[in-house]
Amino acid sequence: MEIPLRLRVDGEDHVLTVDTRTTILDVLRDRLGNTAPKKGCDHGQCGACTVLLDGRRVLSCLALAVAHDGAHIVTASGMAERGELHPMQQAFLDHDALQCGYCTPGQICSAVAMLEEFAAGHPSAVTTGQDGPTELTTEEIRERLSGNLCRCGAYDGIVAAVRQVTGR
Repeated sequence: MEIPLRLRVDGEDHVLTVDTRTTILDVLRDRLGNTAPKKGCDHGQCGACTVLLDGRRVLSCLALAVAHDGAHIVTASGMAERGELHPMQQAFLDHDALQCGYCTPGQICSAVAMLEEFAAGHPSAVTTGQDGPTELTTEEIRERLSGNLCRCGAYDGIVAAVRQVTGR
């Protein structure tokens, strides 16, 4: 069964008809030609497909498109504005926070959302104290990005990139 769907992806509106079993990842890649989110494991275990959905990070391989009619989606390729890289994208380049690059779009989306979650006071599994996190330590960064895997092991560069964006 197919139904109509409206999505705003990287600032562009799209109206299409999709099968009710279609994931956001498949809509982005197969229907809209946006190859920034990657199909890694297709089981929500690697984070390569991470995008920002209405401002929150989601694993697009697990999200059914029909459940998000009217959503605003931002992929790593939609973060640059007026020809300028997003600060997180630039930081990834500055710190060699990638090797093969396959996980990088998902890592960048996750890192951007993670900083917003931290600023909002959301705790992580390693947060100490009752009132939420007060400092974005290396341990906090690693825990908060633990859902995004890098087969090449560029984690030190990723942490350094996040620190650059936070001014540390």
